[in-house]
Amino acid sequence: MKRIIYLSLFVTISFFNCSKDEPTDPNPSPETLYFPPINSDTWETKSISDLGWNQSELQPLLDYLITKNSKSFMILYNGRIVVESYFNGHAANTSWYWASAGKTLTSTVSGIAQQEGLLNINNKVSDYLGTGWTSATLAKENLITCKNLLSMNSGLDDSLGDDVSPANLQYVADAGTRWAYHNVYVKMQDVVAAASNQTWNNYFNSKLKDKIGMSGLWTNLDNLSVYWSNTRSMARFGLMIYAKGKWENTQIVYLNEATNTSQDINKAYGYLWWLNGKSSYHLPQSQLQLNGTLIPNAPADMYAALGKNDQKTYVVPSKKLVIIRMGDAGDGANFAVSTFDNDLWGKINALIN
Repeated sequence: MKRIIYLSLFVTISFFNCSKDEPTDPNPSPETLYFPPINSDTWETKSISDLGWNQSELQPLLDYLITKNSKSFMILYNGRIVVESYFNGHAANTSWYWASAGKTLTSTVSGIAQQEGLLNINNKVSDYLGTGWTSATLAKENLITCKNLLSMNSGLDDSLGDDVSPANLQYVADAGTRWAYHNVYVKMQDVVAAASNQTWNNYFNSKLKDKIGMSGLWTNLDNLSVYWSNTRSMARFGLMIYAKGKWENTQIVYLNEATNTSQDINKAYGYLWWLNGKSSYHLPQSQLQLNGTLIPNAPADMYAALGKNDQKTYVVPSKKLVIIRMGDAGDGANFAVSTFDNDLWGKINALIN
């Protein structure tokens, strides 16, 4: 069973002392960026026909999503809902895990803590956690900065599983010399907690979640801190990112560094954000450099939060789009990027172009 919502935006036109002969503005103001209310489920919509998209391509897209084990899918245009669909018993109020797409929550809150002067990502991690948080020698451990955690180039061994206890964080290369997708990033949550003298949950809730009206909570899954929420909460986060870190008139975080290449090894990686349109990229659990763009069918300026089993938040400034997909793996278990991304974008392009 699936539930599909794609609603027309209702527009009220008022006539105050306007005659029928009064000329219309040949250059109307562009539609403003919309933010849904913080404490309400109200969310303005925009119709496919108003946007001039290909209505006939919507159902093939939704049918494809169903066959690929999807649970929910949303498209926002300039903040307004164009498509909102739920599948396979999932509903608007059902929570699902973000998996590694939630890494971007950690980088965002780390940025907020830096803005508040609580930490500096160029400082070594041991400045906040003390020494001995890895099993590397003191000299090698002290090479690892917070920026290395956010950039995935800590130099720690990525082949030892998800456990981030000191015994499992072993030296392979000097920090900054090797890119490897590693769950050691989660230590940034400990850094923020230590620097703010608060629990990670409390700081996250007060500085991000509550400010943009998200629901959800952090849980421990397979020894990792994983975020769960409904689909609209993921969309709220994506919208804040699309708005360059703002929510209405409030600057939540500055994003320029986070959504640009963070190191010289994997050009398609920022601070826990995946970046499209770069000349080469690396994939999780591989040291191979692959030439070409990360997701060829997607716009070059797209950046994305990508999680295990195809949890997706795509942000596309040039198209004014935020796109969310939650569910089980579309094409077999994966860590983040998969062939599903490119195939899905082929279907999205048929709708929006």
